Amino acid sequence: MNFAAHPILSCDEASSFEGKFFGGDEAREWPAMQSAGRTVAEAVQADFLEIGGFPPASRVLVLVGKGHNGGDALLAARAILEQFPAARAEVIFAFGERGLRPLAARAWRELAQAAGARVSVGSAGGLPAIPAEASGTPALPYDLVLDGVFGFQFRPPLDPGVAALLARVNALPVRLRAAVDLPSGLDAPDAFQADFTYATGSVKAPLLTLPNAGRVRYLDLGFFRGDEAGRDRVLTEAVLAPLRGLRSSQTDKRGHGHLLVLGGSQCYPGAVLMSVLAALRSGTGLVTAFVPEPLVGAFAARAPEAMWVGCPVTQNGGLALEGLSLVRERLERATALLIGPGLGREAETLALVAEILKATTLPVVLDADALQPQLVRMGKSPRVLTPHAGEFARIAGGQGLREFSTAVGATVVLKGPVTRISDGRTTWHSFFGGPVLARGGSGDVLAGLIGGRLAQTPADGVGAATCGVVWHGRAADLLAQAYGQVAVTTTMLLDFLSAALRGLGATKHGEDGSAGIEHAHRPVPHGTGYLRPASPEAGHKA
Repeated sequence: MNFAAHPILSCDEASSFEGKFFGGDEAREWPAMQSAGRTVAEAVQADFLEIGGFPPASRVLVLVGKGHNGGDALLAARAILEQFPAARAEVIFAFGERGLRPLAARAWRELAQAAGARVSVGSAGGLPAIPAEASGTPALPYDLVLDGVFGFQFRPPLDPGVAALLARVNALPVRLRAAVDLPSGLDAPDAFQADFTYATGSVKAPLLTLPNAGRVRYLDLGFFRGDEAGRDRVLTEAVLAPLRGLRSSQTDKRGHGHLLVLGGSQCYPGAVLMSVLAALRSGTGLVTAFVPEPLVGAFAARAPEAMWVGCPVTQNGGLALEGLSLVRERLERATALLIGPGLGREAETLALVAEILKATTLPVVLDADALQPQLVRMGKSPRVLTPHAGEFARIAGGQGLREFSTAVGATVVLKGPVTRISDGRTTWHSFFGGPVLARGGSGDVLAGLIGGRLAQTPADGVGAATCGVVWHGRAADLLAQAYGQVAVTTTMLLDFLSAALRGLGATKHGEDGSAGIEHAHRPVPHGTGYLRPASPEAGHKA
């Protein structure tokens, strides 16, 4: 399978790659810089939706170094000011205007000509020395800071003058802090503290570990085809492309897989329901759910599309071992299993899971309480494991992600702020989603999506996992843009799965309070999931 994923490069590799890509030809570099600037501007506006939208009369602070990162930031500011006539920008040249390299100087001239009096040149000394609330000045002197001082060619130590500038900027109250490509200073004490870092053209390896990078957005500028070598890769929204095409006119439900879901307990009844609801929206033809018998009536009323099988329960309300025969008699009609959501950890229930794993060779997703050391290696089924950090520590025994994936022969989805998927050889990184997913049940929705995709492509566990992770994260981006990060519930994700597939962007609230989705009027960047066609002629900075 040719995954829609691009290599993650070290800073030295990025420098070598772009040197060969452009050959030092400024005639090729300038269109690439323009593309990067526009794409950063679009991404910033999309991310502002999570906090109410970009302020039309915003104040933008642009920090500019000598090179192409500064040019990107200047062109992003130009795009913003062109779209918002009441917006203003202040530019601080970290090394003076005369220090600009040719393309950065050209970007500055274009901004100055386009914005006129709405752009001014500032200095570090002109910034508030203390937070605005304490000084009595307006609470938010800037709505947006664009950091374009240093890129991947930066080498420590941080220049003292730049360190002082960044320290003063970091102390200011700002609605959104955006770094272009890398936060200036990397991990130095006074390095730029970003809310978002927009990786332009390629993702550089430091972004995987920098705590001050904030949320990383990969902005695909068309450098890569997707078949390049690299053990660490970044997932793109093109993973979802197979789901966006037409289905065969001769298809029926039996041609789209049959997922069996085993989960639920008296203590955790909702988790398995969320997984089933997600599986039903994954495109799979059939879903059969084995749950404690007392839950069947309520669940069937909530999701009549699934086939609900009531199973005997233990005294504590978990699934009893005697339900094994109910599962066994349906295994031959299934194409994949999902085991674990809301399962609980009763010994008898875990014994039931062990017997099922011994009885089948169907591909299986193990999630939540099914992620036990004695279960993840049991049986001969191909498997996808979906732990969060705590569950991974429980089952991995100190091994790293690749090492553990190799040891158990499984595809492992390690959920986190950056979700990583590994088959032991390659690790794919997903920057989709964000803090809106930091709530109970989001993992259950993800497990249902992965299980549903696995039922449709039983021979492709990595494909099911990467598709599920990107789809889930993209829906989360749209949810946060429509409703913010706070006053939402996990099941609201389900209503954004369709929009994520259809490439819809801008959102509106319907008169009835529901989320209505409209087509975005402008292309939105590809890297966080915002679909953007990649041109083979596009490029970036050397």
